[in-house]
Amino acid sequence: MEMAKYIYSILRSQLNIIWSWGFNSPTALSNGLMFKVQGFIFKGWVKIIYNEGSDLFDITLLSYKMEIQKEIEGVFFDELINVIDTNVEKVRDYENRVKQEYFS
Repeated sequence: MEMAKYIYSILRSQLNIIWSWGFNSPTALSNGLMFKVQGFIFKGWVKIIYNEGSDLFDITLLSYKMEIQKEIEGVFFDELINVIDTNVEKVRDYENRVKQEYFS
């Protein structure tokens, strides 16, 4: 549970970004954290697991049916938000996409 709290504290450091993912349903795991997202690029579950051997994090993107869509290994703690954002939300023309989606 301590690792889940630690990961959650990292994510909370940039709330505006995690809110853009549609972050919800955080679930503590023994060595990590899972949560749902509804981004422009990916919709489903994000699982972050601490890899004690490498002292890095592994990220798995899972469909709503818990099928693995993508695995990203060896992520430093200070890159977690950026790596998730790149795989969940950040499309090439992000500013225009946001305007089209929410202000049209």
